[in-house]
Amino acid sequence: MNTSSQSAATSAALSEQRIVFIGAGSMSEALLRGIVEAKLVRPQSVVALYRNDRSRIDALQSAYGIRAPETNAHDERQRLVANADIVVLSVKPKDVGAAMIEFRSAFRPEQLLVSVVAGLSIDTMQRLLGRPQPIVRTMPNTSSTIGLGATGLAFSESVSAAQREMATQLLQAVGTTVPVEENKLNIVTGLSGSGPAYVYYLMEAMIEAGVQGGLSAEESRALAVQTVLGAAHMVETTGEDPAALRAKVTSPNGTTFAAIGVLERFQFREGVVQAIQRAADRAGEMGDDIAASVLQQAKE
Repeated sequence: MNTSSQSAATSAALSEQRIVFIGAGSMSEALLRGIVEAKLVRPQSVVALYRNDRSRIDALQSAYGIRAPETNAHDERQRLVANADIVVLSVKPKDVGAAMIEFRSAFRPEQLLVSVVAGLSIDTMQRLLGRPQPIVRTMPNTSSTIGLGATGLAFSESVSAAQREMATQLLQAVGTTVPVEENKLNIVTGLSGSGPAYVYYLMEAMIEAGVQGGLSAEESRALAVQTVLGAAHMVETTGEDPAALRAKVTSPNGTTFAAIGVLERFQFREGVVQAIQRAADRAGEMGDDIAASVLQQAKE
């Protein structure tokens, strides 16, 4: 089967799935917007569950045409999850224990569970369920909300080839996906999960430098934003290594050469590398805390 045929087959398969979102926050909305606008699903085959705020579900239904649960009763929530083909778990880490415990009796062994919960390991989810389960653990970043996300994906052993394709296409609706082994998701968190904040931090400094040099805040912001946008597009469009592109604009004894020298004196590169590693380490620490909390809740 050629690539276009595979894509068409996957789209058709995804369009036939009943999908339930547990959680209705910004990441759920990003995914909903992506898959609905790309026409990957039939909106009426998608439903989002809420805990307290019915108005949030009404807003999503109005914006994207998805179904809303008839009631928020326990039996209705259980029925919807039990009848789904794909369940997207998209709640805050502090709420994931309650969500998993509430629905674990409704999950079917063949269902695909897509987790968008930072730090929640596949092992922890399977221990809570008491069995192997087709699980896709993901780590998107906030740029997914505008369709330009970067998402790492890890798959449990029982995820079928068809489920892998469907999950990948679902996440590709909000940006780029990179499949990795689960033990690499922490470094994905450090690199791309937290990555937008590093870029914003750099932009803050660039804007401040422009203002200190006499530009207005508006002028400095416009120049900084376009510079970062253009640099990213250059890397993507040319396919060249960032180091090669940097070398092209760093003439010996020129302005860029002088600026890079200052960054090197402040160990800019080493600072970024250490920052990403610290974020990765912290992701691991948070994952351990979440596992301990969730498994303790299950015992109570």
